[in-house]
Amino acid sequence: MKVKMYTISTCSHCKATKKFMNDNAVEYEYVDVDLLDGEERQVVIEEVKKLNSHLSFPTIIIGERIIIGFREEEIREVLGL
Repeated sequence: MKVKMYTISTCSHCKATKKFMNDNAVEYEYVDVDLLDGEERQVVIEEVKKLNSHLSFPTIIIGERIIIGFREEEIREVLGL
């Protein structure tokens, strides 16, 4: 199952989510939105807004499911952990 996350490099919840994924050997892609520049940053922010109108982080996409924030139980359930 494909996992993609939009994160902020300094966000404690984002760091906890990455640690959880690493600790559970889950393959994932992520984008630290705050480290992007210019047009690339704007494009990614618009992508996140389509998924999460509040533009809060982390925004996690697991398959077709969108999870906002580090919700460990929900993430475990969707990943079957």
